[in-house]
Order: sequence, then structure tokens, then C-alpha cells
Amino acid sequence: MAEADLERFLAKVQALQAFVAASEADPGLRQRLAACGHHDEVVALAASMGFPIARRWGEPDQPTGGEAKAADDNLLAHQGMLQPGEERTTVVLQTANWRLERIHSCQARSPEGFWYDQDESEWVCLLQGRARLRFEDEPQARELRAGDQLQIAPHRRHRVEETDGGSGSVWLALFWREN
Repeated sequence: MAEADLERFLAKVQALQAFVAASEADPGLRQRLAACGHHDEVVALAASMGFPIARRWGEPDQPTGGEAKAADDNLLAHQGMLQPGEERTTVVLQTANWRLERIHSCQARSPEGFWYDQDESEWVCLLQGRARLRFEDEPQARELRAGDQLQIAPHRRHRVEETDGGSGSVWLALFWREN
């Protein structure tokens, strides 16, 4: 691990320890922490108290304005923050037979009652964050973490139940038509 990475890691551990100590000393803060439903709510609560714990291990730093070209070339570089519920799709590569997309979503979910029902086959890989994906023919939503991947057959109805907030979830999706 490079020295700069080690310093960032140790600073985050110190912030987490201070946040834990504050929650142990303040019953109201402890109740607010216990009421958090997922990582993003904990991060927001910690930030409101002045504890910088948002960046997860392995997440890239936010690019500055001078790094715009690098952000275009890096699938994990943040190309502008998204608002909760927002999703941004970029076609990375495309031929007549297939299309590769980068999908960046922030606390996104499919509209109530909506199911994707595509003519194309789809392979997805979650590169960053977490997500819950629901298939109509399965009783439970699937919990996906960074690195998880799956293939979706044409016309297999599915929907996005939830994606990460904060820096969001980043997907790589390959679409193609069977011959």
C-alpha cells in the first residue's frame, strides 16, 4: 500500500473511532445511528457531525476540473455527482450486434409497477456500490455487491429495487441480440 493510501486509511479509521465514541457518549446520537437503514444513511449522519467517513476502500477520489479527460477514460471516475433517484447511461462501445453501457445510478429504483422486458440479452457487472435487483419469477430480490455479475435472458422481467446513494452504484452492461 502506498504511503498516501495508508494515510487516508488511517484517517478514516480515526474518524470512525471518533464517531463511535461520540455515539457511545450521546444516547440521542446512538438512537439516530441505530435508525440508519444502510451505509449511505450512516455516512450522512457522520458527515452532519463532522466525521468524514464517506469514501469506501478502493473508491477513486473525485476528479478535479483538470482531470476531465482521465474521467472519460476511467469507468469508475465520477463524471459529476448525481441527485438521489438519478441515473446516467453512457454508451462505451457499440457495434451493429452489441452495445456496452456504463450506468451510474444514485439511490435509483424502477418506477412502481414497472418491469424491464427487453428483446435483448443482457450481462451486467456491478463495478461499484451495491444494488438490489428483482426478477418477477423469483420470490426475493437479489443483493448485489461490487464485483457481482449476472446474465439476463431476453424477456426475463426484472426491475431495480435500490442502488447506493452518495457516490452511487456503477454498472457495466452488455446488450446483444441472439441470432
